[in-house]
Amino acid sequence: MLKIDVHTHILPKEIPNWKDKFGYGGFITLDHYRPCAAHMVRDDGKQFRDIDENCWEPVRRIEEMDATGIGVQVLSTVPVMFSYWTNPADGAEIAGFLNDHIADVVTEFPLRFAGLGTVPMQDTGLAVKELERCKNIGLAGVQIGTNVNQKNLGEPEFFDFFKACEELGMAVFVHPWEMMGEADMQKYWLPWLVGMPAEVSRAICSLIFSGTLERCPSLRICFAHGGGSFPATLGRIDHGFNVRPDLCAVDNPHSPRKYLNKMFFDSLVHEPAKLDFLIKLVGADQVMLGSDYPFPLGEAEPGKMIEVMGYDREIAAMLMHGAALNWLDLKESGFKMT
Repeated sequence: MLKIDVHTHILPKEIPNWKDKFGYGGFITLDHYRPCAAHMVRDDGKQFRDIDENCWEPVRRIEEMDATGIGVQVLSTVPVMFSYWTNPADGAEIAGFLNDHIADVVTEFPLRFAGLGTVPMQDTGLAVKELERCKNIGLAGVQIGTNVNQKNLGEPEFFDFFKACEELGMAVFVHPWEMMGEADMQKYWLPWLVGMPAEVSRAICSLIFSGTLERCPSLRICFAHGGGSFPATLGRIDHGFNVRPDLCAVDNPHSPRKYLNKMFFDSLVHEPAKLDFLIKLVGADQVMLGSDYPFPLGEAEPGKMIEVMGYDREIAAMLMHGAALNWLDLKESGFKMT
């Protein structure tokens, strides 16, 4: 059975010194301190994360995909590279560099990879321009953050971007980053354990309450990490909408539950009961394998949880590849090895 992992991250092996080029700092570079390994460091010397060659080397990725039975990875950049905080033109240049790299990998290995671009969301006009270019270079969609410099995705300034995604038929993958309250919960890795799930729910609620999903009915949008805390707290969200419409329904009169069939989610929930809950909530045709490869909070054996759940073949096939193909608007035959 074809397995498509929709949630994987990749970087170029070499990243330019953006600080020298743009004249200000805050950028990520790679320090290849030994063969097959690198430190991701900010240009002020502060270390962000250690990575191995599977984060930049397609051949190594394919070896690991083969070892775990993954047929296709959907590639996206590491969210710290979004660079929404930069001058818009600089952010557009960074996005173009990262997108060209992903497109090159997809072109070299078209049977094993599909690609999502990144766009400079701090400037909607430039974001739409890069979105159009992403489509032209063969990417299937784009990955964006759960907020843009702490602005919610439902803000009016971002609507034209989502409408362009809908009109161009480009899939959208919403990934948590720059978690709200991060400065107040640095201990115990809480930004990743608590902030990330909350960030995804923040993005979903913002897009629902603002009316963005209502006004973009054909938008193919997926939320990482199983929708974060949104599925488990939908009852509270819906109840709040019903008892305080004066606060929640000011921009969209429709219940949040109306949009459950408008959203895709990856399967990265780390617990069988939660995966089963999500599938029963939205249906298998809106849930798809996602591992967060190659990072430690991801699923070590992509698709293993789905396999052990005992779903019938039709549901398993939808989770493993059917929903992903629908979200990306791609055909299974495009990944058939000859």
